Amino acid sequence: MSSDSSKKRKPKVIRTDGGPQEGKRGKADADQDVRYYSEECEVDLRDPIKDYELYRETCQELQRLMAEIQELKSRGIKDNASEIDERRIQSCVHFMTLKKLNRLAHIRLKKGRDQTHEAKQKVDAYHLQLQNLLYEVMHLQKEITKCLEFKSKHEEIELVSLEEFYKEAPPEISRPAITLSEPHQQTLARLDWELEQRKRLAEKYKECLTSKEKILKEIEVKKEYLSSLQPRLNSIMQASLPVQEYLFMPFDQAHKQYETARHLPPPLYVLFVQASAYGQACDKKLVVAIEGSVEEAKALYKPPEDSQALFHPPQKRRRPTLGVQLDDKRKEMLKRHPLSVTVDLKCKDENVLHLTFYYLMNLNVMTVKAKVTTAVEMTTAISAGDLLSPDSLLNCLYPGDHGRKTPNPANQFQFDKVGILTLSDYVTELGHPYVWVQKLGGLHFPKDQPQHTVAADNSLSASHMELTVKLLRTRLQSRLALHKQFASLEHGVVPVSSECQHLFPTKIVSRLVKWAAIPYEDYAELPYTKDVIEASLAEDTHLYYMALIERGTAKLQAAVVLNPGYSTLPPVFSLCLNWKGERTSSNDDNIRAMESEVNVNYKELWGPKPGYQLLTNQLQRLCMVLDVYLETEPHDTSVEGPKEFPQEKMCLRLVRGPMRLKPFKFNYPQGFFSHR
Repeated sequence: MSSDSSKKRKPKVIRTDGGPQEGKRGKADADQDVRYYSEECEVDLRDPIKDYELYRETCQELQRLMAEIQELKSRGIKDNASEIDERRIQSCVHFMTLKKLNRLAHIRLKKGRDQTHEAKQKVDAYHLQLQNLLYEVMHLQKEITKCLEFKSKHEEIELVSLEEFYKEAPPEISRPAITLSEPHQQTLARLDWELEQRKRLAEKYKECLTSKEKILKEIEVKKEYLSSLQPRLNSIMQASLPVQEYLFMPFDQAHKQYETARHLPPPLYVLFVQASAYGQACDKKLVVAIEGSVEEAKALYKPPEDSQALFHPPQKRRRPTLGVQLDDKRKEMLKRHPLSVTVDLKCKDENVLHLTFYYLMNLNVMTVKAKVTTAVEMTTAISAGDLLSPDSLLNCLYPGDHGRKTPNPANQFQFDKVGILTLSDYVTELGHPYVWVQKLGGLHFPKDQPQHTVAADNSLSASHMELTVKLLRTRLQSRLALHKQFASLEHGVVPVSSECQHLFPTKIVSRLVKWAAIPYEDYAELPYTKDVIEASLAEDTHLYYMALIERGTAKLQAAVVLNPGYSTLPPVFSLCLNWKGERTSSNDDNIRAMESEVNVNYKELWGPKPGYQLLTNQLQRLCMVLDVYLETEPHDTSVEGPKEFPQEKMCLRLVRGPMRLKPFKFNYPQGFFSHR
């Protein structure tokens, strides 16, 4: 309890150090204030443990006294009143002792809090000093980092090496006695020498500019002289024409050729000029010429739109029927220009591709006809009949360019007037209107905005000339290579070059017994080719063949789709194995894996560039994987006798995985088969 609570009542007995005191209230209050401060000083002299022991003893004594007082009161004897008072007085003394111990405890608690607060203030002060020091350290570290990362402008300048500096710089700049021992002075000296050199170079630069201006003036004078010389040279060339005729110089022939080219229609003229320029600059084996009647070209006039407006003889004749009129209109609509341009592409083996370009005047489109001349007479192959056919030789030179429809959208309206359904009915006579032919003639037909007249553009022709010539020569070489291979395939021989021998094992038992061309309709009727047709990998412009590979009682049929862009675009094989039933990719996972070996992993079979042996290598791989398929089949224990196809190929594992796939990959030079 505090001193304020003690002032509310008048104490009867006041104890200090265990001794009782008596007095008046004012004096007791003053003594109590003195006692408060004396107890505060007394706290430091007293032992808290002893005070605690005193507290326990006092409490026990109070409990004893209270129990005795209760016992005396319960007896009800009047003589016990003096004993009860005596014990009450002793209890009051003990209560005073407890109050003193309570004040001492409160004083100790207050002092402990004060000491804790003072210690906390000291810790906060030290922590603040620590934070200030850490901030100063961080600031100093940043300044040190800035100093270390500082880059002077001279570091970006490429100074001469020290050896050149001391060798070329004068002593008053280099000062070897000082700079060799002090790097800072050395750098300053090198910068001074750099400044001196740049001043010299600036003076030289000004001198060079002056000499350049003088040379430019001299060039202008010479240009004026050369421009005045051109008319004189023209007069000299005109005077030398008789000499050129007498000496049969080729200049005159070229002059006549270009004179004839003046009568060409604009698309054929653009083609002639660009093809001639490309032949002279890049391809010496490209020959360009003009064929046709020049007189007819000179006498040519613009035909009327209506065939009835044509000139008719004055004599009377019977009026033609409606059918004859339509025929005349169609002939007039499909009329070609009298002149045509021929381009001959020669290969290294002296084989020649002859291209004849025509211009349909009323339709404003160009067409082309192709013909192949070989240096050596080729072996006749029945299946190779369509390879060099004019109708299929140039198909899809560019993807999707079939040459069956006119590329000019305006022609359809013209066809409707004369009853022509499509131009494909006349391509055999007129030639194919491929899109690349139009571009070689500088013609471009926008599909969104049909135009009746389209001007020929030289830049369009020049941009497509080089690539088209390369594609034409590649197409000719690939078709000739296929023609030669087909002759061997028809005799049951799969030709494999020495460069591709490592792709196959030494012994392959399966053999090719049939190779023949089939029409698209027959290919589409085969049940195991539906996936290829649905994937748009087989179109009527492609070539189709059927191969038959046999080994014992097993017969493997392979339907082949040959893309016109062979060998850039690989052939696609569809397989059907007739052995103990019919097995295709739809009911046998290993047949699908065999198709994947030739259709997906075809890049392994390209062979030497340009990859014209891809087809024969694919057929040879089919023979190889058929051997693996048959030799790894489990033996039927119900059939007596030896196994029909004994295992001759070395395989690491016969089957693998839940689909029980066979090891079709051949590993060279180890000679064993493994799974992919």
